[in-house]
Amino acid sequence: MASFAKIGMNGKVIEVQSVNNEVLHDSNGVEQEVNGIDFLTKLTGWSIWKQTSYNGSIRKNYAGVGYKYDSAKDAFISPQPFASWTLNETTCTWESPVPMPTDGIYNWDDANQQWVLARVYVDPSE
Repeated sequence: MASFAKIGMNGKVIEVQSVNNEVLHDSNGVEQEVNGIDFLTKLTGWSIWKQTSYNGSIRKNYAGVGYKYDSAKDAFISPQPFASWTLNETTCTWESPVPMPTDGIYNWDDANQQWVLARVYVDPSE
């Protein structure tokens, strides 16, 4: 199945639809994004669709409702999780000002600009 994001005002993703891959095939059997867009436009009456991919191979990140489609970057970008986080311009993902530790499960405390330990990781083999 192929996935397409319905794009609304200001590039906001308002819906994600799945389409059978066969719909995308042209007369030579090659998948074409435009065929999926044409199919969804005829089906829904909405004409602004962009293909997205679970593995991020198309437009950096899989689109979700509330994400933004940035046409200059040709990428889907999730909502900014915290005011202090910055957008990585290459991956189009948000990054915290301080890297998250790897020895447990942490939550970000934006007011104090730090990671707070929520649970210690316990290795079951020990």
